[in-house]
Amino acid sequence: MPTLNDMTSGMRQLVSTLRRHTAREVAQRAARQLARRLDTEELEFPLLPRDLADSHDLPTTVPFARRAGSRPRVAWLAFPPGAGSGGHTTLFRVMESARAAGLENTLLLYDRYGSDLDQRVRTIRTAWPWLDAEIAPLAEQITGYDAVVASSWPTAHVAARRTVEGKRLYFIQDFEPLFHPRGATYAFAEDTYRFGFRNIALGRMVHDLIRGETGVRSDLVPFGCDTATYHVASPAGRRSGVTFYAKRGNDRRGYSLAIRALEIFHARHPEEPIHVYGDRVDDAAFPAVNHGNLAPARLNELYGSVVAGLALSFTNISLVAEELLAAGVTAVVNDSPLARADLPNPYAAWADATPAALADALSAAVERPDRDEHAGKVAASVVGRSWEPTGAAVAAIIADELGLSLPLDRAGAPE
Repeated sequence: MPTLNDMTSGMRQLVSTLRRHTAREVAQRAARQLARRLDTEELEFPLLPRDLADSHDLPTTVPFARRAGSRPRVAWLAFPPGAGSGGHTTLFRVMESARAAGLENTLLLYDRYGSDLDQRVRTIRTAWPWLDAEIAPLAEQITGYDAVVASSWPTAHVAARRTVEGKRLYFIQDFEPLFHPRGATYAFAEDTYRFGFRNIALGRMVHDLIRGETGVRSDLVPFGCDTATYHVASPAGRRSGVTFYAKRGNDRRGYSLAIRALEIFHARHPEEPIHVYGDRVDDAAFPAVNHGNLAPARLNELYGSVVAGLALSFTNISLVAEELLAAGVTAVVNDSPLARADLPNPYAAWADATPAALADALSAAVERPDRDEHAGKVAASVVGRSWEPTGAAVAAIIADELGLSLPLDRAGAPE
């Protein structure tokens, strides 16, 4: 039982801690200690133990016997998305291209936590009303499909463990081992490229990293840009300030780096507003205009009001970069030889991934005397871009894997 001296000493330590740290920092420290005791990191692992596969011990599949005259059926494996997920938007775009080419799509949702499926489906139907696909939970065995397409390293493991029949493919938007420090989880992610699936790499950075790190080949498909949504509205008003997509707790999106860069930028240009969308920023050393999560059309309106924007990503080029450019915004991008191959645009502002270098690029953009005229030139450099070539390439790869030619007629046979 603690003595009075023990209790007094504990109170002194608490008072000392409160004097040296904010209430927020104290609460964070307490939460971190509790999380360590409860080993909450175990819950962050995205797979159930039985779904972890091994490239040296993979279950085999059998061909799917499709009924004559029926359309080829494709299952797409994904985690349940939140509204606004860029990775899911890209996946759903290529699914729509596959459907337009004559393939029948089913989206299978994998959720190790067993959350409410109906709510997940409502989110998808509301956020992506244009997606024309059946949505179903992922069963213990994946059967009844000509092809199964994984969309992330965890779903690649699930496809390897649970697919009983049909071809297996892997649509790869990031070099996902980089989501994690070098270690066991990194190895689990990297091993998926050796599963023997038909790998489809979005962009040269992912394609080259897979080949360089694992020696495995992939089919390369190009990046696209939604210029129907992201464009310069007419008439355009006077632009001011900068914008940033905030994603806390996701280090590959460069949140802490961006906050420090924006602090420097604000010190130099306090007259320029800083607009933030995505996660709320209310604890930085600069005033932020928080917009929350924005639908694409509203996001384009925001882009149309600013001069420059941060587009940071460390595992592939961010889709935000070209969307900013399409709206006439100077995209400040963390420099990388691999990333440059996927964004060959002369108006992208490449900068070293340091706070000062990023702040320099933002400052150069707002200091242009012709900022509004320059915005028109930036937007013109992206006119005509779309996701159609990407979707068509993915659909063609699936068809090739199935031994089919596109487009398919309504009966599911080659025209």
